[in-house]
Amino acid sequence: MIDQATIDRIIDAAEISEVVGEFVTLKRRGVNMIGNCPFHNEKTPSFTVSPTKGIFKCFGCGKGGNSVNFIMEHETLSYPEALKWLARKYHIEVKEEEESPEQKQQKDDRESMMIVSAWAQKYFSRYLLQENEGRAVGLSYIRERGIRDDIVKKFELGFCPDGKNVFTQEAQKQGYKMKYLERTGLTIKRDDWVRDRFAGRVMFPIHNIAGRVIAFGGRTLKADKNIAKYLNSPESDIYHKSRVLYGIYQAKREISRADKCYLVEGYTDVLSMHQAGIENVVASSGTALTHDQIRLIKRFTPNITIIYDGDAAGIKASLRGIDLVLEEGVNVKVLLLPDGEDPDSFARSMSSSQLTAYIEENETDFIRFKTKLLMKGAANDPIEKSRLVNDIVRSIAIVPDAITRSIYIQDCSRLMAVQEEVLYTQVRKIIHKHTEELQKKSYRDRNYKQQQEPAPDFFFDEPATASAKPVTPLKPQFTCEVEEREIIRILLKYFNEEVFEEEDEQGEPISITVGQFVLEELDNDGLVSDNALINHVLDLFAENLENPDFKPQSFFIRNSNPEVSQLATDLLADKYIESKRWKKGGAFVEEEHEILDLLVPKIVQEYKLSKVRQMLRSLEKDIQASYAANDDDKLMNCLNQVHNIKKIEKALSEQLGNRTIL
Repeated sequence: MIDQATIDRIIDAAEISEVVGEFVTLKRRGVNMIGNCPFHNEKTPSFTVSPTKGIFKCFGCGKGGNSVNFIMEHETLSYPEALKWLARKYHIEVKEEEESPEQKQQKDDRESMMIVSAWAQKYFSRYLLQENEGRAVGLSYIRERGIRDDIVKKFELGFCPDGKNVFTQEAQKQGYKMKYLERTGLTIKRDDWVRDRFAGRVMFPIHNIAGRVIAFGGRTLKADKNIAKYLNSPESDIYHKSRVLYGIYQAKREISRADKCYLVEGYTDVLSMHQAGIENVVASSGTALTHDQIRLIKRFTPNITIIYDGDAAGIKASLRGIDLVLEEGVNVKVLLLPDGEDPDSFARSMSSSQLTAYIEENETDFIRFKTKLLMKGAANDPIEKSRLVNDIVRSIAIVPDAITRSIYIQDCSRLMAVQEEVLYTQVRKIIHKHTEELQKKSYRDRNYKQQQEPAPDFFFDEPATASAKPVTPLKPQFTCEVEEREIIRILLKYFNEEVFEEEDEQGEPISITVGQFVLEELDNDGLVSDNALINHVLDLFAENLENPDFKPQSFFIRNSNPEVSQLATDLLADKYIESKRWKKGGAFVEEEHEILDLLVPKIVQEYKLSKVRQMLRSLEKDIQASYAANDDDKLMNCLNQVHNIKKIEKALSEQLGNRTIL
């Protein structure tokens, strides 16, 4: 763990415009600097760097933070790794605090596994290129597949010597412990029996997103049908196959630049695509797609094209898994290659420009592809067609975006000759059923009774009575996020500013700061956010209320929690710059800090009103439940609470008086 003093030194040295300037061409605009965002494609710059605040913010994709956050996002590193990256750049020695024995052991074990894997990769690569067996067997196979030497080097391919335990013996001779050879899956040990897992195989190292080797895939060159053609490392503390994509480390920058990712199946598919000049490609390595893998791609782009060979049976088997992609809200396209071709062979059969053109001309929307594929064998069978229509509609229903669903329905209607309204009805039924199931689960989890009959929405302006009639229903439920974020913004900018003056018990005047006023008001009324991050930030403010050296902007922008830093950056980033020409023209522009005495109470008041409306909405649900359950006692209690809270709502505007403004 890096000590705080070292973290402060690193952040102090890492001037934001200098760090970002290594990756983005920046131009000065007033006190800030602008450039094209490195995290998404754009023609008009929306990426802003503020040297005075030490932050960056893209108003296009929303990413923002300090120097450490930028390196974390751009280089896909963890917080400690990003700090070390900056420390190396600015020649700062990193000192780490002492960890607990358990933390140290866990960290040491993981690092030892990483070190063993890194050594194994170097050993396999050296063996492939320098040893007779590696060159004669492994390198010959690789060259037969048409893979160039630069691709071999780029993906660090290798060869594990054939034999019982040649690799393991060499690893132990070099001082690597059997415990870590076993835990990484490189060696299999049973009592007194030891064997190399990948003996006689061409090795494909699997890198994590930061470029470290965490596992291997091995391809046998033997014709024995009893031997698996491909063998992967088992799951371990450093390798979880459901969270990894082969080639993601080599492809991540090009995926981000091109704003598209090609998804193929195998290792050699990735290698051949790179060799053809298409580098934004990754492989699922034969495993079914998972939510984690899709989200890993989404970190760089929302656009995925899945490339399949001409095996229709294999495609149909994969359709269910690809529904996960739709569920994640990703824009999915599918490219079906000609019969007998796979991405590997197809990429080697044409130039980069030809391959790119072919993909662009032949990739198709996933729903349209699925419709055409499934309808081939059902055109003349009404029952089968009905089943397939329902299958396709289920896929449409899981798409989160309503506009996208609408477009898919129109396409399917045309392709399947089914009326749009029929498809809309089926989609609505599926969505409604899914929503109902989620609601039931939520009610069960919170010990709520299920509603057996419909109940009206209640909102009372008069004292509650048993004969009271329902009038205007409440507005749909809303959150207090806007008001909460505004409170955090004001605290970030003016926490230590004095705005009010009060008298103490001796009649002496005392000054009240923005921080004291806001936190006292929230605490007095017991106001707590539904957002854990907001509560955490407010707690940090409260902890530093008596700290005279507390500097909120620096504290939160530099915070080791990326969510805290991102929130502070979002709230402090100014999208618009005040025009100097406007002021020169004689226009009176009232500065925010000049009206804090009016602004701060108003913001707090608005937050209280929002919380009151939230309470009313919650009571409305309780009233509905009581009505449905014929629970008259609970119903009356809720109605009286509504009446009392309505009084509070009315009185809120008077609660912030009786203060002498400085």
